[in-house]
Amino acid sequence: MSITVRFCGAARTVTGSSYLFQTASGRFLVDCGLFQGQKTLKELNYGGFPFRPADIDAVLLTHAHIDHSGLLPKLVREGFGGPILATRGTIDLCSWMLPDAGNIQESEVAQLNRRNAARGRKEVEPIYTQADALATLQSFRPVDYERWIDVMSGVRARYWNAGHLLGSASIELEFADAGATRPLRVLLSGDVGPEAKLLQPDPQAPSDLDYVISESTYGDRVRAVTTPEQRRQHLAIEVRDAAAARGALLIPAFAVERTQELIVDLVDLMERGEIPAAPIFLDSPLAIHATEVFRQNATSLDQTVDVSRLLNSPHLKFTETVAESKAIMRLSGFHIIIAASGMCDAGRIRHHLKHWLWNAHATVLLTGFQANGTLGRFLQNGTKAVRIQGEEIRVAARIRMIDEYSGHADGAGIARWIAARRPIARGLFLTHGEENAIAGLADRVAERILPAAKIYQPMLDDVYELSTPEPRVLDVDHRRRLAPEAVTRLDWHNEMSELMLDINDRVAAAADDRARGVIIRRLRRALQENG
Repeated sequence: MSITVRFCGAARTVTGSSYLFQTASGRFLVDCGLFQGQKTLKELNYGGFPFRPADIDAVLLTHAHIDHSGLLPKLVREGFGGPILATRGTIDLCSWMLPDAGNIQESEVAQLNRRNAARGRKEVEPIYTQADALATLQSFRPVDYERWIDVMSGVRARYWNAGHLLGSASIELEFADAGATRPLRVLLSGDVGPEAKLLQPDPQAPSDLDYVISESTYGDRVRAVTTPEQRRQHLAIEVRDAAAARGALLIPAFAVERTQELIVDLVDLMERGEIPAAPIFLDSPLAIHATEVFRQNATSLDQTVDVSRLLNSPHLKFTETVAESKAIMRLSGFHIIIAASGMCDAGRIRHHLKHWLWNAHATVLLTGFQANGTLGRFLQNGTKAVRIQGEEIRVAARIRMIDEYSGHADGAGIARWIAARRPIARGLFLTHGEENAIAGLADRVAERILPAAKIYQPMLDDVYELSTPEPRVLDVDHRRRLAPEAVTRLDWHNEMSELMLDINDRVAAAADDRARGVIIRRLRRALQENG
């Protein structure tokens, strides 16, 4: 019996997670995530799926993060009518996250269309609407950890706690084959949490598998060994430095879990007098609702942390409306603003960055992975100027990074997780990572844990036959939505923004108007010669 998997996302990139499995009985997806980062990748969200949504029998969802769940409303709107199988924690979070994503898309498209109208350009449509997202919630069906469920004829699944996020799971699959002595066994890691994560248990999963499809987000990095107290002390240093600068401390944070972890530690440090008491503005409707979900699920989280009390601190200020968000911008002096998105690619954090990035008194504290092509990655890399909503902003604020709050295991941690899954009879697929991260993890795993010949690094839209003694890649060149290099490199949109900033710098630095005129004429001549 033929069993294939198509890597429809998260192949040489950390976004758009989606894997299409096909057997003689039907088709199902594991995850259906939104692409983020450079515009070339994000344009995939607007195009057609590489399959007919109506042909999909079920979706198995590892967790609620938008890069894993964010295209589900589009899938349903375009004809998918099956169940979406997820843990109760994931369903609780998606009930807020997906409508929020639809609302963000509607509002951002409305702003874009206003700019397009002024420029004489055509209007664009959102990927999906808030109403589409609300309709999608009717398709969710709850599953329990460590209990087998039937997906379709000949396929069953079991969810294991991945230690990454409330409700997160690694998913074990079994494919029955009448001609084989045992079913084909596949494990998809989802996102695997570090071994000592605040609020979450250590990740769990079975062993003795035919295939493992593993994330590799931090595959080429090894963090210093840390403890919860060391993490808090690192955070305290950054907060005290920001307070000394007498400006806002902006924390772009993922609305779900990262935000709640930061709040817990910030409030604890304030209560202990280790950082100055200051208002903590949670400026994200989604994060506010997610915080309530965490309060409701406090008993399922780390029992050594009084989550409910800390998330009810008087230091914490919720700003749910746009008017409340704008009011924060009138403040001066030290205060803390936590807002999504964590990669600075959307949401209210962009407005706060536009308001504060030019100010040397401000601090931006990055607390998670910044994907290639995102505004967060450019800030992390030390860019001197950025463009936000078409406006050039000089970067004078202090840009800082703290890695201890990552929801992902580092290279050593994920290698230990893979080692614990042995024996892996046929192959290990490394996904959900940029090229350097995947290569770094492959080097770490090769020979010591698994023969190098059994390690595979699929590209976007690769299809592998899994029922053969070793996986065999099928010819899909004619089906690729993007050339491989378009996934891994910065695109022309990024290069155009960088060029515009460079032109502005050169013109501004010219000695006088005559010199500026020379630069402009040379540029015009170059455009005419290549027109």
